[in-house]
Order: sequence, then C-alpha cells, then structure tokens
Amino acid sequence: MSSTILIVLAGLMGAGGVILAAAGAHVAPGAKLDSAAYMLLFHSAAVLGGAALLQQGQLWRPLGLIALIGLVLGGFLFSGDIALRTFTGHRLFPMAAPTGGTILIVAWLGLAVAAITALIRS
Repeated sequence: MSSTILIVLAGLMGAGGVILAAAGAHVAPGAKLDSAAYMLLFHSAAVLGGAALLQQGQLWRPLGLIALIGLVLGGFLFSGDIALRTFTGHRLFPMAAPTGGTILIVAWLGLAVAAITALIRS
C-alpha cells in the first residue's frame, strides 16, 4: 500500500515537472521554472526507484519510507514555491523553497542510512 501511494506521488511529481518545463518554455521564459521542473522530474524518478528498493528489502523500511516521503515533500515545497512566486507573485510561506531544499538533502542522507542499515541488518 505505501509503495503504491509513493508511485502515485511520483507520477504526480513527474507530471508536474513536465508541466513546469512547458510553462517555463512557453508561458514564462526566463522565470526560473526550469529549476522547479528539474527538481520534480529528478526526484520523481528517485521516488520510483526508492519504492522498488523498499519492496525488495534493500532499504530499512521505517527510515526508507520517511526518506522517500521527504523527497516528495521537499520536491513539492521547493517547486511549488517557485511556481507560485512565478505565477502569482506570492510564496507558499517564507523560506518554503529553501526549506524544501533542506528536506531534500536530509531525505537523500536518510536514504543512504536506510540502505546501510538494511545491509547491516541482513
């Protein structure tokens, strides 16, 4: 069940990334939507891969789930803040993009620890 939810979220991230890339090319060129698009696209692939690794037992499940949720949350915060600023001139909340970026960094480190922990436990 949790892997299915992660796959759905990864699909939404991927779709959002493509939408932002198209908007950056056609609606708001030079508005820095490319970085928001790339963040969603790259991390959607990472979430898909992480969900597969979780199913195979290559990640320690509790920390692996938290890390993958962090990749989703961080990607949405970072990209959502940039997109909202571009299209409305408002932010999600102060420091939303840097908060999203920080969550992404911590999530990647958590993913590494989840893999090491699974290795040690096996």
